[in-house]
Amino acid sequence: MPTKRLTLIGKPGCHLCDDARETIKAVIAALPTELSAELTEQSILDDEALHARYWDEIPVVLINNRVHTIWRVEPERLRSALLEETE
Repeated sequence: MPTKRLTLIGKPGCHLCDDARETIKAVIAALPTELSAELTEQSILDDEALHARYWDEIPVVLINNRVHTIWRVEPERLRSALLEETE
């Protein structure tokens, strides 16, 4: 089963980004053992294109390079999206 790629786009010092990171990690940890997901992070301060696109929307969560959510991560919605991706 392929690994789901989650990307958290944010910046250092962003409390919403910190909240999103913790929520994502908790959701990944609670996934069924047959599912695999990994989290990477990108900072809008390190990438001009990301900054131009998302500066007023962070944190942004991508699942397999598609926008899943902005600002706040709802655990059950993220879990459902990860489970749907496997079907």
